[in-house]
Amino acid sequence: MKTLITVTSRGVVTLPAGLRQALGIKADDTLIAETTPEGLLLRPAVTLPVEIYTAERVREFDESEKELARAMRPLRAARGPIRRKRRA
Repeated sequence: MKTLITVTSRGVVTLPAGLRQALGIKADDTLIAETTPEGLLLRPAVTLPVEIYTAERVREFDESEKELARAMRPLRAARGPIRRKRRA
């Protein structure tokens, strides 16, 4: 899809609705602008939500780690001690 876009004196670019819809770009999405030999490349920035861990959530993690350690104990015992190769 090709379309003409105007840059305002403040540097603002408006992406036409059809282009936004075709690319799945929504309001407040973040884009990465990159120069390439062909010109300007705009692509969606991958953003991940950040979880702030509460004390309760940290306890859940700790309990899960303990549960995993209990489950791994029989497997480790069956394999015997871990032997590592020495580096020369």
